[in-house]
Amino acid sequence: NEVLDVLKKYNVKATFFVAGKHVNWYPKPIIRAKEEGHEIGNHTFNHPDISNLSQQQLEDEIVKCEKIIKEVVGVKPTLFRPPYGSYNQKTLGQIASKYKYKIVLWTTVDARDWQNPKAYKIADTIINNVKNGDIVLLHDYATNNTVEALDILIPKMIEKGYKFVTVSEMIENS
Repeated sequence: NEVLDVLKKYNVKATFFVAGKHVNWYPKPIIRAKEEGHEIGNHTFNHPDISNLSQQQLEDEIVKCEKIIKEVVGVKPTLFRPPYGSYNQKTLGQIASKYKYKIVLWTTVDARDWQNPKAYKIADTIINNVKNGDIVLLHDYATNNTVEALDILIPKMIEKGYKFVTVSEMIENS
């Protein structure tokens, strides 16, 4: 909710790649994100390293996550991001095609907020390295440092002329 509060404060839309188990445990923030115009993507149900899964195990992870997202927000996700950015291209490609998913990673900017660095470090990493069209990786389970970093970087990025869009909006406009 804290992340959503900051995004709402600046009227910024984002894409959230969510693990299905988290949607199952905490449906209210996902419902709120969808209602406020954010995009919800599939990030597997249990967040495993999918490069080591069989095709059937991977398919089960994706389908189980898709099912809970559809139950909670009423929409089938169209984007998939593999946990850790790790995957087997052949296996994932076949499944993505079968379930009509676009596979999305991130570009050069990973502020590694999951390691809980200070807010100014997260913000500086993004502000000093982002380029037009980048997909920035942050985590929605957000420590206070991530929330504070958003409150620092969003106004600075807007001041520099950047516009925040969902991944699907970026794909449509490219």
